[in-house]
Amino acid sequence: MSQFIDDIDQRTQMVGQNRMELLLFHLGSKQTFGINVFKVREVIARPELRQLPGSAAIVCGVAHIRGKTVSIIDLALAIGFGAQKIEPDANAKVIVTEFNRSVQGFWVSDVDRIVNVSWEKVKPPPRGTERESFLVAVTEIDNRWVEIIDVERVFVQINPLTPEVSPELKHQAEDTQGEGASRVLVVDDSMVARRQIERSVADLGFAVEARSDGLEALNYLESLDPALPAKEQIALVISDIEMPRMDGYTLTRKIRENKHLQSLNVILHSSLSGQFNADLVKRAGADHFLPKFDPNELAAAILHYTRDQASHQA
Repeated sequence: MSQFIDDIDQRTQMVGQNRMELLLFHLGSKQTFGINVFKVREVIARPELRQLPGSAAIVCGVAHIRGKTVSIIDLALAIGFGAQKIEPDANAKVIVTEFNRSVQGFWVSDVDRIVNVSWEKVKPPPRGTERESFLVAVTEIDNRWVEIIDVERVFVQINPLTPEVSPELKHQAEDTQGEGASRVLVVDDSMVARRQIERSVADLGFAVEARSDGLEALNYLESLDPALPAKEQIALVISDIEMPRMDGYTLTRKIRENKHLQSLNVILHSSLSGQFNADLVKRAGADHFLPKFDPNELAAAILHYTRDQASHQA
């Protein structure tokens, strides 16, 4: 299973095609779950775990993996399924992931396979489900529903974030208020991530227009007043990359293809890290890439592109 990491360069060819690959797995039941392959480093047999006093309840322990001490999270417990049995199981696996500038492992009962899916077939989670807050999307594969977990929300349980913009950057923002458009479009399917970004944007004095996927964002942008330049209505677009229905790469391409919208600055802001993402962002036509989540890095980028816009309008 770990061999799929060797093919990562081939997977980057999907940029702009509104497609992704999901690693399918189970959590001790027939329900199938999925995680984006780009978040996965490798899949390994459950390693020997060392307990850490005072760690979060969802952390089974830590393991030494390729020279790093990695927290292993009981994913079933984290999303409300209940703790998995700790006894060794021939099928039990750990999905070693990297996102939000951190490496962590998710303990699962077994791993199925990798599937290639179109983001158009990935839908927002149904309302009213008990685990809704831990689902970021659902899709249908081989006549069965696959639930895509909001791993960023799981991550916050063991590493709470305080997305506070520094006083210095807030002061810089005050000096530029009144220049250019005052509204920033934030696009992210993760409720946790969206709220983090919204707070940073609001700390700089901008109004926030929030959407949960690329298609919603594109529909909003296309509804802007055609008699006014788009940059006078939207100061900046900050978009996630992985989203249901339309991903951030495709949203960026659609913006660049639209004469009314093509001058908008676009920052792609993703939990996916690595140089390959920066390269893909350039190919997609975005202005900048930022890995999640550093409020001051994000604030500095917002100020840079909104100042640039204001200077061109002056």
